[in-house]
Amino acid sequence: MIKLLKISIVVAVISAIAWFIAAKFSLKTTVESKHQLLLDRVESMGKLELIKYRISDILEHKNKTPFLPEASVLLIIKADAVGCIDLTKLKSEDIQVYGDSAVIKLPQPEICYIKIDHKASRVYDTKMAFFREADLVDEAYKNAEQKIADEVRKSDILQQTRVNALNVLRPILTGLGFSKMTLTFENVGKINATF
Repeated sequence: MIKLLKISIVVAVISAIAWFIAAKFSLKTTVESKHQLLLDRVESMGKLELIKYRISDILEHKNKTPFLPEASVLLIIKADAVGCIDLTKLKSEDIQVYGDSAVIKLPQPEICYIKIDHKASRVYDTKMAFFREADLVDEAYKNAEQKIADEVRKSDILQQTRVNALNVLRPILTGLGFSKMTLTFENVGKINATF
């Protein structure tokens, strides 16, 4: 019995020492980040975002060099394009009120931004990229950004922004007590609406 007790004590001591060594010298990864945030500038925003296009692009980007094998990357890209009207461009002379009638000349619609959603986008496959993979993926994203921007500019996003502006502003003006409204856009004429 005493022999069993001595063996139990030795096993317990060895287990405690092994646990202490494992805890002390384990390969735990710790992450440390230090930030120094500075506010660069403050801007007033007056852009009324009226429409958002969600765009998907599947891009195969190849990089051909004479001495290395052809490297390629396949990306699945998600991007957003937003149409808006900058209400900071609205001047007091652009709004005329006559009793229960309002005549408003709105600024031209514009594309607020076009940006790739990197969280939703992903690299699907790379071939023969080896040490060039980061540069190849970066080139592909830049190429996709340019192509998406070109396609958005060709689309009907500005026309849809105009339509949505009328649909959004009409109930607001009705709620303010205007029964007759004429909404136009700068330099376009009355392709818009009279209610």
